[in-house]
Amino acid sequence: MASQTVESLIEGGKATAAPPLGPALGPMGVNIGQVVQEINKKTESFKGMQVPVKVIIDSDTKEFEITVGTPPAASLILKEAGIQKGAGNPLTDKVADLKIEQVIKISLMKQDALLGKDTKARVREIVGTCQSMGVLVEGKPAPEALKEIADGKFDDKIAAEKTELSAEELKELEVEKKKLAEELAARREEFMNTAKAIMSEMAGKENNQIKAKMVEAGIPQPIIKELIPDEEKKEEEKK
Repeated sequence: MASQTVESLIEGGKATAAPPLGPALGPMGVNIGQVVQEINKKTESFKGMQVPVKVIIDSDTKEFEITVGTPPAASLILKEAGIQKGAGNPLTDKVADLKIEQVIKISLMKQDALLGKDTKARVREIVGTCQSMGVLVEGKPAPEALKEIADGKFDDKIAAEKTELSAEELKELEVEKKKLAEELAARREEFMNTAKAIMSEMAGKENNQIKAKMVEAGIPQPIIKELIPDEEKKEEEKK
């Protein structure tokens, strides 16, 4: 049986006949509407995330089969945490908190794509991704959470593959997320005030000198770039 395959990244539940999917399927002779409907049905639970989708088409009968991969671990973490993006500076900024059950859930969803040989090892991999995004686990930075996992603190939950949270736990996470957002906003305001004070003090100096002073004062790079755009960016804005 000869077959052809179309692969694409689709937002969960929002496939359409528009590019990139429609034009790729057009020459295949399949009913695009049916394909789109089936993809949306299969990806409904991944709303708001980019999902790898593969459409395998029988060249003779035009029948098709759809396989859906899982979104990247980072996308699943964002969904579980209820945030739009990770921290700009994950070493200092923390944007959300996950319970170990949520980490276990993600590790199970991604088990075929992870390197760990068992659930505990895969949980550690997901915690490592949390670290790169500025997401806490059980209220602690990733290195501390990893130590607790290694020490066996969550062995019972991991062995049982517990993924459900109580209403009270979900409420706690919402309160923690709000607190972290407030702390992040306050820290950003403090950095902005310091940076603007440096700019005022060094008015007329070369941008490189001002940037160096900001770095010395511990101002995060995203804020420095926001206040003093790179020359290349300024040129682009002029065009």
